[in-house]
Order: sequence, then C-alpha cells, then structure tokens
Amino acid sequence: MRLKFTSVFVDDQDKALKFYTEILGFVKKTDISVGEYRWLTVVSPEEPEGTELLLEPNDNPAAKTFQKALFEQRISSTLFVVDDIQKEYERMKKLGVNFTQEPTRIEPTTFAVFDDTCGNLIQIVQYNST
Repeated sequence: MRLKFTSVFVDDQDKALKFYTEILGFVKKTDISVGEYRWLTVVSPEEPEGTELLLEPNDNPAAKTFQKALFEQRISSTLFVVDDIQKEYERMKKLGVNFTQEPTRIEPTTFAVFDDTCGNLIQIVQYNST
C-alpha cells in the first residue's frame, strides 16, 4: 500500500492554486474539470512523482463545518516538512504570509503555523538533528 494523494479543503480553487504554487512553491500536477469543480493537485518540485495534494473544494456543508472548526480551534489541516525552517519562515514572511505561530523548537522538531488564505492553518516542520 502506498500513499498517492492527500487533500486539503479550500474555499476557492483558483486562489488556492495561486497560493500553493506562487507562495509555497508547489507545482501544478493535475487540473481536470469535473463538472463545476476541478480535480486540482499540486506536488513538491523536489518530488514531482511523489504524493499529490488535492486542493479540494469545501462546498459540502460537512467539509465547511469541519474546516471552520479546525481553524477556530487553531488545529493545522496538514503539515509540510522543510529543511531550514528559519529560512522558509523568512522567505514566506517577505511574501506576506500570515504566521499564527513563529518557529518554535520542541524536540525533536521545530515548527511554525501559517494561514493559507483558503480557510486552513498549515504547519511547517523541520526535524532537528540530534
């Protein structure tokens, strides 16, 4: 068994695609029309054949409720691993990303949390060497 897709609910697929590619640096992998929505995925440029992140519309009332509850409770929807969290934090801050948690070291990781502008809090994590 392998993990090929994971998803994050978004309130606007176009806005999400712009944020996840232009700000976070992911690359659009798939963009297929499915009725009024799209099967829209992005991947890491470091792993173009790796796990795809589906930018999934939150139009289902259950999805909206779930997404809103996570956000209000300050729970991250997903997390991404970075090699140098301070460098990534500074790069993203310069691009106007709103961080709700600055880089914080809690062994064995350092993490930070930001608002993806699409209804989610996202965590970035650096694994610290021991």
